[in-house]
Amino acid sequence: MRLARQRHRSGDKLAPGVEKTPRSPYVARMPLKIATWNINSVRLRIDLVAKFIKSARPDVLCLQETKCPDDAFPMKRFEKLGYTHAALSGQKGYHGVAVLSRVPFESFNIQNFCGKTDCRHVSVVLGERAGLRDPLTIHNFYVPAGGDEPDPVVNEKFKHKLDFLDEMTAHPGLRPASGQRAILVGDLNVAPLEHDVWSHKQMLKVVSHTPIECEKLNAARTAGQWIDTMRVLTPEPEKIYTWWSYRAMENWRSSDRGRRLDHVWTSDALAGQVSKIKIGKDYRGAERPSDHVPVTTTVEI
Repeated sequence: MRLARQRHRSGDKLAPGVEKTPRSPYVARMPLKIATWNINSVRLRIDLVAKFIKSARPDVLCLQETKCPDDAFPMKRFEKLGYTHAALSGQKGYHGVAVLSRVPFESFNIQNFCGKTDCRHVSVVLGERAGLRDPLTIHNFYVPAGGDEPDPVVNEKFKHKLDFLDEMTAHPGLRPASGQRAILVGDLNVAPLEHDVWSHKQMLKVVSHTPIECEKLNAARTAGQWIDTMRVLTPEPEKIYTWWSYRAMENWRSSDRGRRLDHVWTSDALAGQVSKIKIGKDYRGAERPSDHVPVTTTVEI
């Protein structure tokens, strides 16, 4: 893992140079833009990420499926784009998460789940160095996809997914205290509500929308008293999608068989402070796209 140009592997650390770093010009109650995107290989799609950054201008960018070891992460490109602070947890070829920021972190943390060190979580804390009066914790998750067969007995990947969700539910670090400002984003690989998929009836036996997955993801959210902020701003029955299968080829837009796999959860302390969430659907139509699209949240922090 790398933080502010320093390499680390894990743990809850104080960001280097705290006493020497000048306070950011950010002030309380200013809009903070946090974007999340399963990019499906950051090196392969770095130009697409740069295009998004120049357009959306997020303050913090959370990436999943970076598929890149930390020492090969394209940090110089991000620094040129203004993201000089980074918390990385990556490995070669699979998984991987990253938080890139224009403003400095107070600390960072990596949590492992199911006894695996497979780079599926990283969190950062923004505070005084970022110009915030009260700290803000940002969790970035990549939940296992679960394979194709929704049976934990015959499919070890699906069992891993269910176990991962159970551990999220039980994790004390995912239960914000009263008054604690926290946001959890990422590819959670479950579309939990009826209108999070193109056809609820046809998707009930498809991994990502099976009843047991939906139940366990909702249990994790409920245990932490997290607010499903996307659905607060856009209630059902309106459809919300953030993912469209590569199998649809060029017909992905006309068939529109999407799923809401990417999520934004906020603690109760941020209730009412999210002013906007924008889903960048057009990025699915880019040349060599990810099958996910970026989701940008504006928090009046």
